[in-house]
Amino acid sequence: MTDKDELKTLKNDLKEKESEIEDLNKQIEEKDQKIDDYFSQLQRLQADFENYKRRSEKDIDSFRKYANEGLIIKLIDTYEDLERALKSSEKGENLKEGVELIYKNLKNVLEKEGLEEIPTTGEKFDPFKHEALMTENHEDYESGVVTEELAKGYSLKSKVIKCAMVKVCKK
Repeated sequence: MTDKDELKTLKNDLKEKESEIEDLNKQIEEKDQKIDDYFSQLQRLQADFENYKRRSEKDIDSFRKYANEGLIIKLIDTYEDLERALKSSEKGENLKEGVELIYKNLKNVLEKEGLEEIPTTGEKFDPFKHEALMTENHEDYESGVVTEELAKGYSLKSKVIKCAMVKVCKK
């Protein structure tokens, strides 16, 4: 074998090795791209998980805060019945005192649980807190102001659970 033949063989071997190196570099680039894609996907999944965790914690806090809402709603009617009985009971002072005591105790329990009466008369009508059953033209109030409370409304820890039924001034 001559030097020329050997040189030719070496050049061919070199070309083959360069071609193999190019193929390997392409494979490395493809693998690097896959790694980058997987890393980006992992970051998105981590962000999604953190958002999910925050939403879940918020939902749990909301559940804890309003867990007794059903009970409070059921007690409201009793609370209002006691209030009406107190207003209509003028005879039987002992009965009245007993009912007053029950009323005060029940009111304290409800207030401790976060129940608040929604202000009405003299307040600007708010459709999220008030339900307008009637309108009237009233000299003492501007248009859109509640003139009379027909039934009380309540909020539980700032969430309206029963709208107040009201009469609203309309001019």
